[in-house]
Amino acid sequence: MRPSLQHDESAVGVRTITPAPADDEVVAIVAAIQVAYPRSVGADERITAPRWRFSGRWWTKPAPLRRRRPWGL
Repeated sequence: MRPSLQHDESAVGVRTITPAPADDEVVAIVAAIQVAYPRSVGADERITAPRWRFSGRWWTKPAPLRRRRPWGL
């Protein structure tokens, strides 16, 4: 007999399985869900911006300032 899957309209995304699974089956289902959906992690504090910069180069200025205008000379 295949278990039936019922959708609870009051709780979005919540489904129930009948007959209720045994305790070891619940543990296996929860473990599979935790493996399938990775947890979000915070930003790594050790990652820093590179120390070398393009300071003083033409490409560091904003685009409007890089345009040469005849009246701006």
